Amino acid sequence: MGTETYQIDLGNLMAFDPSHHFPSVPSAREYLVKECLHKGTELVQEIANALFSLPSTEDPDGPIVHLPQPSTRLPREKHLPKPKPPTKWELFAKAKGIKKRKKDKRVFDEQTGTWKRRYGYDRVNDDNDVPIIEAKLTDEPGEDPFAKRKAERKKRVEKQEKNRLENLKQAMKAGALPSHVQLAATALPITGSQKEAPKKASKEELENVAGMAATATASGGKFDKKLPGEKAPKHTGKYRKFLPVVEGKGMGNQERQQTEKILNQLMAKSSHDILDVNKAVTMFNVKKEKRRKKEKDREAFSTSTKLKPKNKSLKKSSKKKK
Repeated sequence: MGTETYQIDLGNLMAFDPSHHFPSVPSAREYLVKECLHKGTELVQEIANALFSLPSTEDPDGPIVHLPQPSTRLPREKHLPKPKPPTKWELFAKAKGIKKRKKDKRVFDEQTGTWKRRYGYDRVNDDNDVPIIEAKLTDEPGEDPFAKRKAERKKRVEKQEKNRLENLKQAMKAGALPSHVQLAATALPITGSQKEAPKKASKEELENVAGMAATATASGGKFDKKLPGEKAPKHTGKYRKFLPVVEGKGMGNQERQQTEKILNQLMAKSSHDILDVNKAVTMFNVKKEKRRKKEKDREAFSTSTKLKPKNKSLKKSSKKKK
């Protein structure tokens, strides 16, 4: 879409004047800025005119228009991502002609007679829901079938984790490691950052990473199992000290000493900036004077009520006599 002098792309809200040129090279920056602002104002006005010429729908916030598809192809900011190398399973599935199909998340469990998840917590065919396992001829006598199932499941999980790490290594070698994957210590190069692997990590760097990992628990690694030859992590910060909840031997005067230290700082001669003694005395005198005045008014009111005659009570008594 365009006019005689301007090329307008409403899909990108962009306008361009192909016939514009400077008669001579600008000698001053002020002239160049002024000319750019003038030409930019004209282009923005042409975009606004083209927008208001489109069919619109009324809305409380104003007219709404649907922008057409962009006609100008803008370049990418970053390079195209490299294709991720296929995993062993993907190569095997392609060779055997296995196609991936979507499975239902809920499966009927014949053991409990209910619908359960296919994977995760409380899944179908869970080992915890099996009360009895039938013995086979190949089973060894005295072997626990439940422990055997648990060990086999652990081996499967370890094998899957090993395969996952192998796939990541293959992707790293091909330069197609996902950008969100961050490996420990000196991380492997991320896509687009560097082609060669970094230098070998030093002993100090590995100790720092191990120390951070060991203290990344609620107890600071106090109750974690130590590896053979592992040293205690270095604590570079300061420990925060608290007074004991139950005072033990030799600890009875700590709280009193702490309180006296604060009071001595407040009552010191050089503490006039912290505590304004004159202001405190003035406020005390004012409160004392108000309290004395209230008591005086209360006494005067009580004496005046005692001296007044009780006419109402006499009238009531005279009515009763009649």
